[in-house]
Amino acid sequence: MPLVSIIMPYYKKINFVINAINSVLNQSFQNFELILIYDDANLSDLEIIKNKFKNNPKLKIIKNNENFGAGISRNIGISKSIGDIIAFIDSDDYWFQKKLEKQLDFMNHNNLNFIFCSYEKKISEKKSITIINPKEKLEYNDLIKSCDIGTSTVLVRKKIIDDELFPNLKTKEDYVAWLKILKKGFYAYNLNETLVIWNSVEDSLSASFFQKIFDGFRVYYNYEKFSFLKSIFCLLILSLNSVKKKI
Repeated sequence: MPLVSIIMPYYKKINFVINAINSVLNQSFQNFELILIYDDANLSDLEIIKNKFKNNPKLKIIKNNENFGAGISRNIGISKSIGDIIAFIDSDDYWFQKKLEKQLDFMNHNNLNFIFCSYEKKISEKKSITIINPKEKLEYNDLIKSCDIGTSTVLVRKKIIDDELFPNLKTKEDYVAWLKILKKGFYAYNLNETLVIWNSVEDSLSASFFQKIFDGFRVYYNYEKFSFLKSIFCLLILSLNSVKKKI
């Protein structure tokens, strides 16, 4: 099996990051490097992370000189990676123990370049929803209507991406990245199994309704170069599909 490079940006998630890192280090598949990009000017959390995992050679830490955001931090991680396959995990998410093993079997058995899986969105201790996409594969026109690919579920072969995969957006940067890959003619293939827990943190940027609306418009208008009216229409469809997933 090829080496997998796992990219984890970090900013103020100390209550979650230890579990996130452990969920990677405890994978049944062990041929990987975990690259944590520390994107916080406050270094107190960095010392906690270093002390907790100082004896584990699989964890590599890169400290940004300033706060770049999750997208740019992932780009930095990709540029420093040595694996043939890139995976992503946010520092407040959690992988099930056989996540990598099952996805790699799926990817290699079917000779695929870009895959994702279902995930559990944990809203609180008592409430969660499972995000499942019924399609076996997604193409560009599918993704334009609904962003059903969770960042922490993705595996992609490095050969089909570039170092500047993610744009400089506060939210929706992952959406632009997946659209960029599919626009090249690739498909995103779905392993319809729940292998990831996404912790929905209330004070996170991704939880900000107005920030998501603003960045959603920018995805279509600035990055996909749609007209103003088409961008508004696509944003409406995207928002409606997002609401449907929560019902």
